[in-house]
Amino acid sequence: MSLRIVLAEDGVLLREGLVGLLARFGHRVVAAVGDAGALRTAAEEHEPDLVVTDVRMPPGQTDEGLRAAVALRERRPGLPVLVLSQYVQRSYAAELLDSGDGSGVGYLLKDRIGQIEEFTAAVAEVAGGGTVVDPEVVRQLLRRRRDPLERLTPREREVLALMAEGRSNASICRALVVSEAAVGKHIGNILMKLDLPPAEETHRRVLAVLEFLRA
Repeated sequence: MSLRIVLAEDGVLLREGLVGLLARFGHRVVAAVGDAGALRTAAEEHEPDLVVTDVRMPPGQTDEGLRAAVALRERRPGLPVLVLSQYVQRSYAAELLDSGDGSGVGYLLKDRIGQIEEFTAAVAEVAGGGTVVDPEVVRQLLRRRRDPLERLTPREREVLALMAEGRSNASICRALVVSEAAVGKHIGNILMKLDLPPAEETHRRVLAVLEFLRA
């Protein structure tokens, strides 16, 4: 089945590569864009059979692509969307799967694109109303369900425990006798491993502490 696809990817080489790959399997990319605003415009103009988008897009390089896709599904319920991500982000996967009734959605890591048959099968499955979730995403979701803190190193747990006490970075430095740069790096790793990407609506440090308290 030939599909009309709107593609959103800010990396020019990957975008052009995907256009060629999809054409090779008989699909037509009716618009290939590089930012979230252009994605919304193209999807509304072309009414495609499928939207394929990166999670992180300009202008903010956080989750603009995902949010645009979710908004498009709200405006057009059932619009098939296949989201591509560089890393496993539990919150991104959950938000996409929660949009609409959860059908016609897919969440794949970009590494999967190189496995051409799997990628093209995912395109067809999502366009047909199915749900596709990358196996690595499933594995990490299951691990996270058991213990959200198990991915942290002992030092990162120490830092998070001190954060839960309400300490500033400078105070954590003194307590652990490390540099402020080291503390900043540990906190960045904690936020990444707890799947807390930058977002305007939430305070990631507080959310990390809540995860610690729940555990």
